[in-house]
Amino acid sequence: MVSIRRLGLFLALAGFLAGVALTLLVTGGIATPLSGGGPGRAQAASSGSASALPFGWGPNTIAEIATHSEPAVVKIVATTRTTVSNPFFNVPFFHQFFGQNALPPTRTQVQQDLGSGIIVSSSGYIVTNDHVINGAQNIAVTVLGYAQPFPAKVVGKSYSLDLAVLKISAPKALPTLKLGSSSAMEVGQWVVAIGNPYGLSGTVTVGVISAKGRPLTIGNRDYVDLLQTDAAINPGNSGGPLLNLEGQVIGINTAVNASAQGIGFAIPASTVKAALAQMIKYGHVVQPWMGVEIGRVDATTAAQMGSSAGALVEYVWPSSPASAAGLRPGDVILSMNGHAMSGPNALVRMTRELKVGQRVSVGLWRSGRKLSLTLTLGRRPTGISQQPLPTPQP
Repeated sequence: MVSIRRLGLFLALAGFLAGVALTLLVTGGIATPLSGGGPGRAQAASSGSASALPFGWGPNTIAEIATHSEPAVVKIVATTRTTVSNPFFNVPFFHQFFGQNALPPTRTQVQQDLGSGIIVSSSGYIVTNDHVINGAQNIAVTVLGYAQPFPAKVVGKSYSLDLAVLKISAPKALPTLKLGSSSAMEVGQWVVAIGNPYGLSGTVTVGVISAKGRPLTIGNRDYVDLLQTDAAINPGNSGGPLLNLEGQVIGINTAVNASAQGIGFAIPASTVKAALAQMIKYGHVVQPWMGVEIGRVDATTAAQMGSSAGALVEYVWPSSPASAAGLRPGDVILSMNGHAMSGPNALVRMTRELKVGQRVSVGLWRSGRKLSLTLTLGRRPTGISQQPLPTPQP
């Protein structure tokens, strides 16, 4: 009887101590992330230490990042005026009742596109997407703290990268954001998007990096190496920053999958860094160029090769490095400098990492046999990239 009583007291005491331990564990688990541990450690490790997070890790982290970053995020209004035919000019009814000269044959159509931008220089240089300002005659930039928008001029742009640099003149030094390391970001790490969706200035959304290296085609633009995020990105966010928890720009918000929820895309900061200085200095980006238009290997060719790897040559530009080296439509590029090409995006990505004037060896599959050619990369002509293909060569 006594032993049973002792056993009961022992179990009660053990339960009490377990409850105390669990309470301390939960309390400690909540306190740890606020001091820089927990979920924040993975991102802190990529920058060297937890102390590298200037905003800490706590309930106010996102608010602090937004407060720090918003002054350097601008609203862009790009105005395009085009002359179009008057649909009523050739309608006899209107001429009969209003006179022969009542209606002009053409009229001016005004379109305004909204976007966002990032101030990257205190002197007024702003990075945004090319598609935000492409074709605009007037560009107005609204900066937080100023009542009136500033007129902006286009300093440089790249159609193929979908990047542009604007310049405004302000009466004093402007706040800026720093370009961080997109390559250091890992899938699952937290990100913050800031922009002006639908003209709603200073909108902040939060998510994670969902994937890296995503290809995407929108119209005639082929994006190769995008960051994917579930942070809400909507029309008007284009050109705005995707930030890490250090408040650094790791991507330029660019596109959203309209047929899905939680799928947005951003141009990596590494791409922006490589192009920024060239756009400011030359007005465009000097890119190496083979002179081919490529696509995925079709089913027929894949069956003949026994593999779908590689990039199918669909067109060879006349007087291009590829033409001079002897590449033909129908060739499949299997490798470059000994590196196997899994598909067309891999070829584009590797070509961008090379230099104009560099000699490269290209491994091909042609009509049932493999061969190797050598070519010297040229400079991509301005405006040729990603435009509609000419009539294919016979």
